[in-house]
Amino acid sequence: MPPSTPDPSSSSSNLRPGGSGPHPGSGEAVAEPGRRETAAAAAVAGLNQPAAAELGRRERMLLAAVAALLALLLLWLRGGLHPEAPLERLARQSPELSLALRDGRPTLVEFYADWCEACRAMAPAIDRLEQQHRGALDVVLLNVDNPRWQAELERYDVNGIPQLELFDAHGNGVGRSIGARSAPELESLLAALLADQPLPALPGVGATSALPAANQGVSSTGGSDIGPRSHG
Repeated sequence: MPPSTPDPSSSSSNLRPGGSGPHPGSGEAVAEPGRRETAAAAAVAGLNQPAAAELGRRERMLLAAVAALLALLLLWLRGGLHPEAPLERLARQSPELSLALRDGRPTLVEFYADWCEACRAMAPAIDRLEQQHRGALDVVLLNVDNPRWQAELERYDVNGIPQLELFDAHGNGVGRSIGARSAPELESLLAALLADQPLPALPGVGATSALPAANQGVSSTGGSDIGPRSHG
């Protein structure tokens, strides 16, 4: 009897048409690709976590910096930072007197003190004029409480403050003003100084102007008691 031939349909029931690999109907064949995709997605997510964390830190730092700047701006707008007062600013940026008198520009010298209320009242106008004529005018402040300026106090006969000494572009003294000045008076004084014209005829202004009687200090004995710390 001839040998029996194997039934092709029974031996290939679990093979793909190409004869290799399991048939799609197999449970193992369906599960394997799914596991590979899940593992790949997990690996990608793990790689992205440090980058996402770093980006989050940078955003938080940026937001904190912006918040700090906004807080400082709000504080400044409310006056909490106390901007530098005009008198302190003028004193800080004051050039040396010897240099100012040699640089070919007219010079305004003010003898002042920190405690002098009249000096503080004049400071905003002088500060504004200094900025307006910067490069054409020197403004020099000398504190009468500083021993460094004792020689200047004696040379310019400082008997009260505020005292202004005015010099032309050649460093020659052209006039003096003693006592508080209003903004219009300061403007007229500096306009004449910059134009190399005679100083305006104002009370207390002249080559060697005397102190007005209302501003003179009087001692308890009735005599004059005027000094550099007068007229604050």
